[in-house]
Amino acid sequence: MERQGLVKPALTKWCLQDVSPSPWSLEKICQAAKTLSVDAIEVVDPEDFPTLKKYGLSSALTTSHMFVRGMNNPAHWDECLGGLRRGIDANAANGFDRVITFWGFEDTTSEGGSRVDLEQGKKNMIEGYKKIVGYAEEKGTVICLEPLNTRDATEMKGHPGYQGANIEDCLEVIKAVGSPSLKLLFDFYHVQIMNGDIIRRIGEVCEYIGHVQAAGVPGRHELDATQEINFPAIVKALSDNGYRGYVGLEFIPTTQDPMDSLQPAVRVFQGL
Repeated sequence: MERQGLVKPALTKWCLQDVSPSPWSLEKICQAAKTLSVDAIEVVDPEDFPTLKKYGLSSALTTSHMFVRGMNNPAHWDECLGGLRRGIDANAANGFDRVITFWGFEDTTSEGGSRVDLEQGKKNMIEGYKKIVGYAEEKGTVICLEPLNTRDATEMKGHPGYQGANIEDCLEVIKAVGSPSLKLLFDFYHVQIMNGDIIRRIGEVCEYIGHVQAAGVPGRHELDATQEINFPAIVKALSDNGYRGYVGLEFIPTTQDPMDSLQPAVRVFQGL
């Protein structure tokens, strides 16, 4: 399958390895990527890089820290900044250039932290990211901040308590930090649930988008005719607005063989 354009699909490790009805090993995910002419896997750990390299694949997005204890709370900065530095260093050593980051929960008293209100959380985020973006710039990595929806309480489909749920709050932090190495992780799934108006938003914020992920709404399943997101139209809007990067297929397959779900999703990118 030939794809000439610069908006490209990436397979997502956790959806296929941990949640799929037929869980795949990382080796099998890499083999599937080669079969589908996909050249990257996303949400991978630095320890996964040798396997990716074995198959000639890239990391579209490297892990850093988790989403409960995030950058909104200085009590977690050591953990978060350490994870970010680790991801940045691993990327630099292997020729990759994206790492994920999270805002964090409002209340982490059960996690050894404290409760932080939204406005204080923004101030903490800005101060915290200014401690790491210079290093990211030096190493050629873009840190991608992800909004997560708080409306769906189902495990791994939503995250009630996450403070950075709204795209506008994340953009406020990104603009205040003012570095090309801090951008937005635009996940169709979470943005649609929390904010909607996806195609117009792409036009408004494309310059701040560092990475994209996609899943169907509702349910976080395939991007097909049963879902409210028009996947082909959104991918075209990304291309038309100048996005040049990967779209992680971060949906949980419902088919017994995940290839039956991945093949039509990958075909959307043909010719872009």
